Amino acid sequence: MLKPLSESIYYMVNDNTRERPVLGLVCGEKYSLVIDAGNSVQHAKEFLAEIRRLQVPPVRYVVITHAHWDHFLGLNEYEDATVIVNRLTEQCLNEWREYTFDDAALLEYVESNKISKHGMEVIQREIPDRESFILGKSGMVFEGSLQLDLGNKICVLEQIRSTHTDDSTIVYVPDEKTLFLGDSPYSTTTSSLFHYKQRLLLPMIEDIQRYDAVHFLLGHESICDQEEMDMFFGQLTACSQAVCSTSLDDAMISFEREQGRAPVGDELFFLKALVNDRILAAGVLAE
Repeated sequence: MLKPLSESIYYMVNDNTRERPVLGLVCGEKYSLVIDAGNSVQHAKEFLAEIRRLQVPPVRYVVITHAHWDHFLGLNEYEDATVIVNRLTEQCLNEWREYTFDDAALLEYVESNKISKHGMEVIQREIPDRESFILGKSGMVFEGSLQLDLGNKICVLEQIRSTHTDDSTIVYVPDEKTLFLGDSPYSTTTSSLFHYKQRLLLPMIEDIQRYDAVHFLLGHESICDQEEMDMFFGQLTACSQAVCSTSLDDAMISFEREQGRAPVGDELFFLKALVNDRILAAGVLAE
């Protein structure tokens, strides 16, 4: 079921048990735009069925926020729409277009950390005819930013600096003050180590906060308001200021000195992720 944010913006909530991110829908007077295609044929079919029930203008565009499989493997289902990606995302998707999806190939992707074991199981269950499955082509590739008019409804696409991937695209709807962020504010994993890219943290926050937004839709959190995003970015910034070395103990001490209290909840994850980034940068991986 799609949840309405307004009369022209809807979203399908994330389902992390099935590796499903948020999918978005923006409707103009002439056309509709989808944000992320879904993680599988089944995911996309369910989303499109919900769109048909709304009786909105036809889906003209599908924007892929970044080249992680759970955001694009459903794109073949949008047969009449133009798939839009930034140039770096297109380079990554071209690699996936060479992939096969039989069981043996999927096991190889798990072993090379392209997908998780759980992801493999989702693909096996929700993409029929995997032996002949080939990822479809993009219809439009942009660099930097792109503006689309859906008919009295403007959408702005921009590739931003991100701690999650180098190819992150966000979608802004100015008259609704709504920002679809994909996974851009999240951490990432390198060499099996989760980490926040410290050098990109403040630039990413700067890129996002340039937009006058009150509604923020994230890939695996559904919807956040401005107060929640300000708190999220405030926690990340405070944690980043406390991390100056590969020592988690030093970071904890620094955080407590600067904030006047011990870190709690998400702050503990952020500190560890930022320290891990220092470890990766230093080339010192724990045994």
